[in-house]
Amino acid sequence: MSDTNNDPEEQLFLQEMQGVKPLQTKERVELRKAETSQVSAAARRQAALQQPEEQDGNRLQTSEVKRVGPHDVIGYKRPGIQDGVFRKLRLGKYETEARLDLHRRTIDEARRELYRFIQDCMAHDIRSVLVLPGKGDRNINDPAVLKSYLVHWLEELDEVQAYHTAQPYHGGAGAFYVLLRKSERKKQAAREQFSKGRL
Repeated sequence: MSDTNNDPEEQLFLQEMQGVKPLQTKERVELRKAETSQVSAAARRQAALQQPEEQDGNRLQTSEVKRVGPHDVIGYKRPGIQDGVFRKLRLGKYETEARLDLHRRTIDEARRELYRFIQDCMAHDIRSVLVLPGKGDRNINDPAVLKSYLVHWLEELDEVQAYHTAQPYHGGAGAFYVLLRKSERKKQAAREQFSKGRL
């Protein structure tokens, strides 16, 4: 300490700082953007794409699926669905409560829209819907791409009880009647109605 400085605050500061050693600093390495690997950048992009899927619960696959023809008539029903119910669906006898038009959508857009549509229908107790992917017969090199994915996705969705190619007046081979399962609210209401009828 120097006696030439008479400022009492500085004297106090210097007294308090006696024996204090400066922090040891480590040399820093400068990172450049160019050095980030292409692999890690691709992995981050892939993770960012998958994250929304996990958040919204959409597990519909976009990998290659079995192809169907543009004019194929296709039907599917889960075990337990009565033949009479399926026949009524196939003939277009159920009132269409909602419809989803997927014409000119990419596979990713259609995947997101279909999943959201089905969830919305379930939330609003909608059971009978019409989904229109189109026939896909204009694409000569790769026909019925979206239709093929839709058939695959409908079977992947637990909410879907049955589907069938629509009647010509509802879109024919480019449209599907889809029957959704009853929501828990509807099941409970049916149980209550049934029990009242038995009393």
